[in-house]
Amino acid sequence: MKTYLIKDACIINDSKRSYADVLIKNNRIERIGPGLNVKGSVIEINAQHQFLLPGVIDDQVHFREPGLTHKATIYTEAKAAVAGGVTSFMEMPNTNPPALTQELLEQKYEIGKRTALANYSFFMGASNDNYEQVMQTNKKKNDVCGVKIFMGSSTGNMLVDNSLVLDKVFAGSELLIATHCEEERMIRENFEKRKKEKGNLTAADHPIIRNEEECFESSFKAIQFAKKYNSRLHILHISTEKELQLFGNMIPLKDKRITAEVCVHHLHFTADDYERLGNQIKCNPAIKSANNKDALWKALLDNRLDVIATDHAPHTWEEKNEPYEKAHAGLPLVQHSLSLMLHYVKEGRISLEKVVEKMSHAVADCFQIKDRGYIHEGYFADLVLIDMNESQTVTKQNILYKCGWSPLEGFRFPATIKNTFVNGHMVYGNAMFDESQFGHRLQFTR
Repeated sequence: MKTYLIKDACIINDSKRSYADVLIKNNRIERIGPGLNVKGSVIEINAQHQFLLPGVIDDQVHFREPGLTHKATIYTEAKAAVAGGVTSFMEMPNTNPPALTQELLEQKYEIGKRTALANYSFFMGASNDNYEQVMQTNKKKNDVCGVKIFMGSSTGNMLVDNSLVLDKVFAGSELLIATHCEEERMIRENFEKRKKEKGNLTAADHPIIRNEEECFESSFKAIQFAKKYNSRLHILHISTEKELQLFGNMIPLKDKRITAEVCVHHLHFTADDYERLGNQIKCNPAIKSANNKDALWKALLDNRLDVIATDHAPHTWEEKNEPYEKAHAGLPLVQHSLSLMLHYVKEGRISLEKVVEKMSHAVADCFQIKDRGYIHEGYFADLVLIDMNESQTVTKQNILYKCGWSPLEGFRFPATIKNTFVNGHMVYGNAMFDESQFGHRLQFTR
């Protein structure tokens, strides 16, 4: 392992700024302080006028492997992630085959071990008929991020719409339960109604079919199950103003049993963007009217929403350009999530300290990740160095997703990711990669 000394950085950590040097040695942050002098072989990085952040932890991505590797692989998407300052990810079980058994779950960890340039964890999937397999995950409390339940909008056989099964899983799981909350019955009814009214549907119909009411209904149901058993519930990709009434901000995050995530695309796009981007921004839950975006921003800043993620979900350009009803739902975002939030820092909508809180600190706290998410001595050196004065435009040439496209193509970010360290290894620096080391399996302190 190389030893690095980052000099004169503006460190964003624990809701404050400080100017100091950071010594990285043997995977970890060894020392933090001004004017550090280090004997021996050390690589110095001049970080004057740059910001040092803890690496982003994305708690919801779809990297498509195994089985859907024409869209993406763990290698390609983790590479895109580290280029965007994401040092750890938690990946969803709806692959092919889906991660519905302990054996299939461990196979994904083996792929991550061999190919992921970022740190990794994988959710155990729940279905209507794999309860015993899900309960075996309780034995892995320290090295599996959680159990994922698709209460709506699943692929394959992963929709859990049996209330008796939901009751059993919420009662029995000792791990965090992450839910995709949409009410399938209402979606089907809305679709049939809209189809009868219009005939030919387009992407602009998506938020009408997948509307506020069906999201609220499903989120409310999940919360009722969680309250019944005091389960640890994390609701993914909140997208509506109406759902926000289900969450409070008076309890510190460390004491919350029910937490909520917001995704960058719901903070950035609105239903007005369907006219320009069409199926490119078709996703589940849908991007909705502007009042929902405004409400999500307010809830993020007042801590009703706890973490920011991407729900990175790549599809090929051909799959996205099918007619609306056949076009696949999902956006590729993991390379650009931090850059997008830095855009809003420049605009004055959110502070850099708040971005770090919601994309690093809070995710580590929410999932009880061991020794990550903060710039602390003794913690793993998962770090990102950014230049807030160097802009960068998204182009076909610098998009790293295997699918090769982004709904943000042509967007000019005001900041640039300069260096990304994963476990003390500078995997990305000045637009170049060092792939000599891979990420670690995340560990949890439950």
